[in-house]
Order: sequence, then structure tokens, then C-alpha cells
Amino acid sequence: MEKILQGNAITLGVCYYPEHWDESLWKDDLARMRARGIRVIRIAEFAWNKFEPTEGRFTFDFFDRFMEAAREADMAVIFCTPTATPPAWLTNQYPEVLNAGKDGVKLRHGARRHYNYNSPVYRRFTARIVEKIAGHYGKHPNVIGWQIDNELNCERDEFYSKSDTTAFREFLKEKYATLDALNAAWGTVFWNQTYTAWAEIYVPRTVISDSVNPHQVMDYIRFVSHSARSYAKLQSDIIRKYLKKGDFITTNGLFANLDNHKLRAESLDFITYDSYPNFAYCLDNQNSAAPGLKDRNWSRKLAETRSVSAKFGIMEQQSGANGWNTRMEAPAPKPGQMTLWAMQSIAHGADFISFFRWRTCAMGTEMYWHGILDYSNHDNRRLAELGEIHQKIERLASAAGGTYEAAFAVLKDYDNVWDAKLDKWHERIERASEAGIFEAAQLCHSPMDYVYLTGSTSLDELQKYAALFYPHAVILTEERAALLERFVENGGTLVLGCRTGYKDLTGKCPMRKLPGLLRKLSGADVVDYTFISPDDGKIIVDWEGTEIEAAVFTDVLEALENTQVVGTYTNNYYAGKGAIIRGEYGKGSVYYFGAAFNRETAAVFLEKLKIAEPYRAIVEAPPSCELAVRRNKKGRFLFLLNYAKEPAVVTFKRKVWNLDTEQPVTGPVELPPYGTGVYRMPEPTPGISVSGEAHRPAG
Repeated sequence: MEKILQGNAITLGVCYYPEHWDESLWKDDLARMRARGIRVIRIAEFAWNKFEPTEGRFTFDFFDRFMEAAREADMAVIFCTPTATPPAWLTNQYPEVLNAGKDGVKLRHGARRHYNYNSPVYRRFTARIVEKIAGHYGKHPNVIGWQIDNELNCERDEFYSKSDTTAFREFLKEKYATLDALNAAWGTVFWNQTYTAWAEIYVPRTVISDSVNPHQVMDYIRFVSHSARSYAKLQSDIIRKYLKKGDFITTNGLFANLDNHKLRAESLDFITYDSYPNFAYCLDNQNSAAPGLKDRNWSRKLAETRSVSAKFGIMEQQSGANGWNTRMEAPAPKPGQMTLWAMQSIAHGADFISFFRWRTCAMGTEMYWHGILDYSNHDNRRLAELGEIHQKIERLASAAGGTYEAAFAVLKDYDNVWDAKLDKWHERIERASEAGIFEAAQLCHSPMDYVYLTGSTSLDELQKYAALFYPHAVILTEERAALLERFVENGGTLVLGCRTGYKDLTGKCPMRKLPGLLRKLSGADVVDYTFISPDDGKIIVDWEGTEIEAAVFTDVLEALENTQVVGTYTNNYYAGKGAIIRGEYGKGSVYYFGAAFNRETAAVFLEKLKIAEPYRAIVEAPPSCELAVRRNKKGRFLFLLNYAKEPAVVTFKRKVWNLDTEQPVTGPVELPPYGTGVYRMPEPTPGISVSGEAHRPAG
């Protein structure tokens, strides 16, 4: 039976809903899938009633018949637990399982993900249905893996039921033990919020201006993450009892208020992502974190996925137009974009691509969320393109199992990710720098990684990169500061941005000189700071003769011992004052930039640190093309992806091997609109190191 993510092949799959279609279609659907290269299907994530039509009455007849059809078609199956959509009989009889809004009003049956993780009743029903399904299908020869639920924390990443308040109190008791400790952590002396009994504490509720105590909200977000992870582990622990050798457990998507790294470590063999680049073209302008790059922004999300799970797949890959009947309407992918977006996922490390969905649903909220086939069931251009994708990936087999090679990394951690969600000051600078650094990396053809600082992050993980950006480490811990010191001491280059180190883990601002725990390492003294006013215009920094813009916020800096001011502000009341501090620490160096990073400024940093265009000795590509590199035991593979609706010319300065044509290539090559190419580079390549040109950043 077909396996996935074994390091020896790139496998295609599709999401299929046998309960949506007459049984007479099953055999033909599976045969048509096989003919276009589909070898794996995902099923059952919304089909609870098919297993338990009424409370306590279990039947497997429907999916037994479908699994027999899958067996006859030699189709591998990823089986899902159906807990994302509890049945009407359950929510009607046991309304306490429902989630609620912040005002306490319950979310009613009729959509999806309307349950809460902490309801003892829902956890009991969940455990029972997972036990029944896993026990029945766990040993089935066509089942190769399991998906837990569907998109944990999607639609709703906040939970306000009575069960959540009860569980939140227990979470806080375990964390703080005493109310005195909790009151101190939350700063409840402010606005007379002091608690004298655990029963006085609730999940955040509706208050004036929706301004709940931020330290309480930070702990609440941590609680939501804990709840989702606990719910996933409840299911994975049951499924593991029934796993065949070689089968896996995963879940799909990356969503907010969830520590996906802990989720994977506790419950999953790997993560799978749901990639919908067409969100960039939604008519209601959703998902515009890096609006200048449109669908190319999904490469940033794939880098996030790769940080969670070096081995990962795509459970839902865009194949048709977006659209619920209520929102997210977007155009159909143009010819070639379905291939482009699949290759985008592969370039970033995914060796399993499962398209959403086989046939567009004829009913319900997602009836405009198109799949490969339209309602008519006739062959169409997307089905033909699927066949072409299959042929293409067959020729890419030698690149399977390769790791993504990055020229540098951006550091993140969940404390700062969550703080930026609840703190508008933090959010503003974080949003600007995340987009700016990513866009600069893309347009400078400098592949990048994200690395999350967790309790288990090692120095070896950081030392894979010559340079690290930690744009706005607002919240710092002594452990993270010590790890960064060791990185720099051993020869690394660290780039910091404004607002570094002014909060502790509770989200409070201790009385200490900035940048707090990184003051010694950075060699910077923050003597003043301010948001940039709309009346100020652009704030310009002179960095040793190069002008860059200081975006959003400015820290005014002075140099401490053994550091120097290398960039100064040229306008506003702090003209002539320090904007960039550079210092040496051990064998390495640190840059403190007193602002957020926009695209142009980040590009200058990449150039000055000598990490821009690390593959310029091999290839020259226009800005419309993304460059990515994967490496395995068979060599180093260069992916070039043209996101433009016009042809793009790339020029190879050295001979490479085109995996599509199986021919050597040098000189100019034209990629068609939305075209892609994969090329094996010569090994060894003089002048190219594992992360690009054989040099380290300046300093």
C-alpha cells in the first residue's frame, strides 16, 4: 500500500467525501483519480452521523462499503476522526458541549467547530467515537494514517463556555498555586481587579472598550493552547493503540492561539498544512500579511510549517476557486496556477500534496469552494492539469526527501507571537517587520527559515545559520538571552529591532534599562523612544553612507562600551542620534536597529550582511520568481517559480540539469506565465556553501 513522506517519492492525494455522493459514483471516481496520479485520499472528517446516527447506536456499514471500493481500487486512505462537527442529537441533548461568545451566548448547531475542548461531556463522546472508529479501521490494510479532528482552532480560537471557565481556574491553580501569586502576575492592583477567591476568576468577558487585563489575556491564550493540545492528545493516545506498523497520526493546518510545536511533539508524527494561496485574491481582501507578494505570501506560511515539522505534507492544496456563500469569494486559479501552488509547497519541503477537493460540493456553505471537478462531473482543465502535475512530480523523484536550505533565519517564540496579538503597540511593529523581512528575502532570492525558541531549542539548531534576525523580542527570558549570547559568542551574527526586551513573561514592563536582558549582548542603551507620527513623514537613517527608512517606531540609541553607532537618524527631533548600534561579542557580532524593518530596509541589511542572493554565482532571476533550494543525498535541487502572468527569463551562469527535460542547461531560460522549473546543481559547487556563498556576514 502507498506510503507517504518516506523520503523516496512525492505523492499526490485528494480530499474525498463519499457521504456527499451517490454510491454509484465511487468506483468511477476512484478509477479517475488513479488515472491522474492520485494514490491517497482523506475521508470522514465531517461524518460523525455515518458512524453514530443516534446516541450509542454505532454502524460501520456505510464506510465499510466505501473502504471495500478503496481496496478494489488500491487506494490508500487517511482516516479522520469526525469531531470537528458534533451531530445535532449530541448538541441538542447536551448543549453544554457548545462553545460560546465572550458575552456568554452559545454558538448553536448549524456550522462547524461549534464545540468546546473542555466540556467533560464532549470529551467523553469524543473518546468513545474515536475508540470505535480506530478500533474498527485501525488494522484495515488500506488505512495508512490518521488525521485528528479538522483544523484545530480554525474559525474560533477563543472559548468562553462554562466548561472553559472551570478548566481555566484549574489551569491557573496549577500554574500559580495561590491567589497572591496570581494577583502579582496579573498586576491586579491596577484598576482594583484583585481576586480574593478562585470563583471570582472567569475566562475574559465583555468589558468596557473590550480592554480586558492584558496579563490575564496572555494566560488565557496559553490556556487555549493547552486545551487544544490536551484535546488532540486525548485522541492520539486512543488511536496509537490501534496503529499498524508504519502508520502515522497527523492533523491539518496552523492556527492561532496554539503552540503547534508542542502539539506535534505531544501527539503527532508530523504536521500537515492546508495551503490556499488564492486567499491573496479574495475580493474581501483576507490574508494580506505580505500584500505586495500576493499568493507568494504562502511561502511564508510554508516556512512556518517547516519550523514545526521538518517532515510535513499538505492535506489541503488549492485546486479551485475559493468561496463560502458568506465570505472568502475568490477567482478560479488561472491555467498553470494549480501547478505553481503545488510546486510552491514541494519547493518548501512537502513531499505529499493532497488537493482539496475531488469534486465541488453541490450543497452547503462550501458550495462555491471548488475542487478539481465542477458540479457537472465532466473532465475539465483542472483535471487535465492534475494529470500534468502527476507527470511532473514523477520526474522530480530524485529531489524527494530533500531538506530546505536557508541563507538565514528569523527567530520567533510563542510568548511574543501571542503578545503581538493582544498588544497593539507590539502588533504594529511585528506586522511591519514580518512582512518586510519576508518580502526582502523573497525579492533578494535569499531563502529563509523560521526558528522558534522553545524550551528544547539547542545551540546546534541556531548555528546552522550564519545570521539570525530576532526583530522584536519584546518578551525575553534569561534562558533565551543566554542561548543568544552563546550563538553570537561562537561566531554568529544577530540582528535585533526596536522594542527589544521591555517585558517579562507575564507581559508586564519591569523597571530596568532597555533593551533589558539583551542590554549587555547588544551594547545598546535605549535613551528615548516613540511611535513615528503621520506628521513626521519618513524617518531616514544614514548607515555609513547608505540611506534606509526607520519604519513605525524609533528607539533612540547610545553605544555602551565596546560598541559603536554605525547608523544615525537624519531628521526629527532626534536627528544625529543613534539608530543602529553594532558591537562584537566573542567571535560574533550584534546589530541593534532602533525601528521596524520594511522591505527596502530589510533588503539593505541582507546585502550588508552578505546574505542577499546566495546563489547568484549559479543563477540570475527576476523579482517575479521565487528561488528555493532542497538538498538530499542525491544532490542540491534549485526550484524556480514564476508568480507573474508574463513569461520570466532566468539565466544560468553554470551548467545545471533540468529534471523536467532531463537535459543540461546553461544561459537564458524562459519560464512561462506561472511556470516552474527544477534543476539539479553541480556538486560540489565552487564558492557555494550549505546556505549560499561561502562567506559569513560582515563582522
